[in-house]
Amino acid sequence: MPAYHSNMAHPGSVVGNMAMLPLRTKHRGPAPLMAGDGIDIIDEGLLYFKANVFFRTYEVKGETDRTLIYITLYITECLKKLAKCKDKNQGANEMYSLAVSKFPIPGDPTFPLNAVYAKPKNEQELELMQQYLQQVRQETGTRVCERVFSTTDGKPSKWWLCFTKKKFMDKSLLAPSA
Repeated sequence: MPAYHSNMAHPGSVVGNMAMLPLRTKHRGPAPLMAGDGIDIIDEGLLYFKANVFFRTYEVKGETDRTLIYITLYITECLKKLAKCKDKNQGANEMYSLAVSKFPIPGDPTFPLNAVYAKPKNEQELELMQQYLQQVRQETGTRVCERVFSTTDGKPSKWWLCFTKKKFMDKSLLAPSA
């Protein structure tokens, strides 16, 4: 069975070689706001996460897949942090801290997938990529937290936390000590 790929229509905005797709978000950033209640790339990442996380290889079929890969890797990092949280408030605080913490971007020596992502061409593109990825991280963290703590007793869902040890493509966005 092959991995799931993004079905998002590419809007034409690209930073590096990653699509800047519209988001349904309240977080500030350069992403275009999505009109209506349709599925955005973060919804798609959450929908495909449990299936895609088992794949060690992933064939990139375009810029939208690169955005989906980043979101999938980031969901794994979110789950690792949420596994240590007792309730939704603590989880939300951890997600915010993780989203705004310093993180590597394509081209940085510590970025795990430099072979798949293009380095930003100039300072303006670098700044745009950092802002877009931070916005994606904030919105993804918010949505992951909502799903993990959607249980009736307010405790984290074991059906999400059972994926904390899985590594999509055998990669991690954070260094092992983080």
